[in-house]
Amino acid sequence: MSAEKPPQDKSILTLSTREVYRNPWLSVREDQILRSNGKQGIYSVVDKDDCALIIPLDLEKEEGRVWLVEQFRYTIQKRCLELPQGGWEMGGVDPEELARGELKEELGLHAAQMVYLGAMWIAYGYSNQKQHVFLATGLTVTEKDPDPEEHDLVAHSVSIAEFEKMMLDGTIQDCCTLSAWGLYQMWRRNPQ
Repeated sequence: MSAEKPPQDKSILTLSTREVYRNPWLSVREDQILRSNGKQGIYSVVDKDDCALIIPLDLEKEEGRVWLVEQFRYTIQKRCLELPQGGWEMGGVDPEELARGELKEELGLHAAQMVYLGAMWIAYGYSNQKQHVFLATGLTVTEKDPDPEEHDLVAHSVSIAEFEKMMLDGTIQDCCTLSAWGLYQMWRRNPQ
């Protein structure tokens, strides 16, 4: 009986890569790969720049309120509620600058305080996009500055209790919103 090999840092080797699609928001590539078990295959990857998600909390109200965005999500053909999030399709953008920009674009809000909660890979099974999560407080209303694609955004301010109920009853199903709220809850118990 032979001993198993220890796991390697990289158990997949890229043999070749080719871009199969590109637009201003993303590119898709197909890589020919060799797995550590000797089997060849392909791996498709969606390359996207980093993005930001913002948890806009108005803690000055008695019950606390969360600002949400409602928009039509073409891929599932439904209007959805979620925390504001997005990217600028350019590399090297400061995550906080991006978060502040998205907050203004989507909700017309300015935050006196932005706290970095961490980063998450959105779907690393097929994409290399990282999402930076910020808590925004001390909110004041300014003018919205939506992108052309964001023409149908509707802002909602709901109580924290209502927000959590919507996540539990399936009204909100966006994994980024759900994950960011979990990250916030852990941070709240152990602020750094």
